[in-house]
Amino acid sequence: MPDEQRGVLYGATAYALWGVFPLYWPLLEPASSMEMLAHRMAWSLIAVVGILAVRRHWSWVRPLLRQPGRLGLLALAAVLITFNWGTYIYAVTTGHVVESALGYFINPLVSVMFGVVLLHERLRPAQWAAVGLGTVAVLVLTLDYGRLPWIALVLSVSFGTYGLVKKMANVGAAESLTVESLLLFFPALGYLLFLQGQGAGTFVGHGWGHTLLLATSGMVTVVPLLLFTAAAIRVPLTVIGLLQYIAPVLQFLTGVLIVRETMPAERWAGFAIVWVALGIFTWDALRQARRSRIAAQAVRPQPERATT
Repeated sequence: MPDEQRGVLYGATAYALWGVFPLYWPLLEPASSMEMLAHRMAWSLIAVVGILAVRRHWSWVRPLLRQPGRLGLLALAAVLITFNWGTYIYAVTTGHVVESALGYFINPLVSVMFGVVLLHERLRPAQWAAVGLGTVAVLVLTLDYGRLPWIALVLSVSFGTYGLVKKMANVGAAESLTVESLLLFFPALGYLLFLQGQGAGTFVGHGWGHTLLLATSGMVTVVPLLLFTAAAIRVPLTVIGLLQYIAPVLQFLTGVLIVRETMPAERWAGFAIVWVALGIFTWDALRQARRSRIAAQAVRPQPERATT
């Protein structure tokens, strides 16, 4: 399979797994959101080291240690993903699945704004229209919720920045996750030991099923992140932008159809505006990609015809 097609498959699978995550984290109760986050951080290192041990892939360690710039980017990625994980776990365990879906719906628009603010890119009119509609949607939903939809905003900004930083680091999937997980492991372990010492931890005393679910949070976390990282370094950001709609669609359907969160008319209106904005954004991205392909083909040298 060509490398880019493999990247598309990795990305689609990652987003599909993230889309059904709202059904997993409530299973870890009575653990608190912070305890779930700490277990997720600690077991992720164990899971990714196990994957590397099976592959016997350690030759990357010394070269990476000689690149402080990339290590710094991975440290920043670790902080960003911690904020993202913690916010998401809190959202899906407190009845805010739909708002978490909103965060990933508006993530493409946040990525576009990163391009303007950080990379000084010029937006096309359709992109400005999409960003403007996204802003209107946030205002409408703010009126509906009676507060700024901070869960959605934290999720979109943290994950959008995480993807940008990972793209800049350009380190292999397992390798980058190992560094990130190593940085998160000791704070997480210290917190879990503190909880157990205070009698507030739930790792033991709630049955083997609960213990196993907490332990599997590492694999549940690592597998889609590995797939996402593998996709991010193989396919253009425009393709990643299209694939990422899979997760919020599944999350939204989970929140509405399974969790049965309330959806007043104002909230439907806010989401409708977001979907219109994403429709404009996607149409413009596809149109621009087609123009770029045509332009590239026009300047490509044509093979010489044989003469007789």
